[in-house]
Amino acid sequence: MAYDTDLSFIYKNYTRIIFGVNSVKDVGAEVDYLKCSRAFIVTDKGVEAAGLVEKVQKALGNRFVGMYDECPQDSGYHIANQAAEMAREAGADCLVSVGGGSVIDTAKGMAILLKEGGRLEDYSGFQLLTRPQTPHIAIPTTAGTGSEVTYAFVLKDHEKNQKMLYGDDYIIPNTAILDPVMTQSLPPLLTATTGMDALTHAIEAIHALQAEPISDTMAFGAIRLIMQYLPRCVENGDDLVARGQQQIAATMAGVAFSNAQVGLVHAMAHSIGALCGVPHGMANSILLPYVMKYNMDECPDRYAFVAEAMGVKEKGMSDEEAAEAAINAVWELTKRMGVPQKLREVGVTEDVLPQAADMSLSDGSLVYNPKMIFEADQVLEVYKEAF
Repeated sequence: MAYDTDLSFIYKNYTRIIFGVNSVKDVGAEVDYLKCSRAFIVTDKGVEAAGLVEKVQKALGNRFVGMYDECPQDSGYHIANQAAEMAREAGADCLVSVGGGSVIDTAKGMAILLKEGGRLEDYSGFQLLTRPQTPHIAIPTTAGTGSEVTYAFVLKDHEKNQKMLYGDDYIIPNTAILDPVMTQSLPPLLTATTGMDALTHAIEAIHALQAEPISDTMAFGAIRLIMQYLPRCVENGDDLVARGQQQIAATMAGVAFSNAQVGLVHAMAHSIGALCGVPHGMANSILLPYVMKYNMDECPDRYAFVAEAMGVKEKGMSDEEAAEAAINAVWELTKRMGVPQKLREVGVTEDVLPQAADMSLSDGSLVYNPKMIFEADQVLEVYKEAF
């Protein structure tokens, strides 16, 4: 892959990663490694009902001091504020998030509040913090968001009905424990859509304006793993080899996009998710091929690189032909896994699309899209294609 001769970049990857079957048993040792002693668990009712929190609590032993277990799918300011107050009252000196992206993002917000005080609304923005925040160990129970290694988090302002994007290097989790057993009970459709979230991260990292060689390599590797192992996870949830490889892919994609950024897919997914309650992975899965099609004339070489990672770039293909092959491969993958193909299939109504397009223009992800977006009508065009 060629890069401009004036290429310069900063690459970062701060998280300590622990991987392996039953590695959740190491969480107590990781608390000690962070020089902490009072761990507060952040999770949701579904994860708790699956018996996963019990594993973590047992591994923590007498380091466990309390838990917040009411994180919703679309977590918000009020959730982080409430949970942080509970953790403060428990005397917590570190957080252990056990769940998907919404849970991990809630804990990121809590980490700020436990250190800085106030309410999360006070810290909206990017790179505003001046010191390390409350130590945080993330134990993902999905394999898609990459939030366990990223500097960003998204929480909903329920009063404005808008998802708010935060970003700061000081809230990247200190440790991520990737235990395939913790994703074993994830249902097939949720496995598929969270996996497509990871694929979206990797593809957008490759086409983002801030792409560079190291993030490209991480994204390329993530795509190869996802194409091989995500369908296996969906077809047989007890396949711990596939589960583990998909976890690694999601984390690699998270590192890639945390450096290179994302683009129009995420801007649109955030907006339609806030307005219509479409889960983030589902929204990304539906929108990804339509955005690739929209962007293709701007970066066919980038999508040819994606095609190579997917294993669909044949000898003699032009960049444009390879890019088309990559787009088709995304559609074929989602069809194989039984994921909806259109927004209308997941409860979105056509009348909301103009509002979603307007909202997307104010999303920070849009800045890094390879094709410049100036008008809401440009976004609306893609929404209508995906509808």
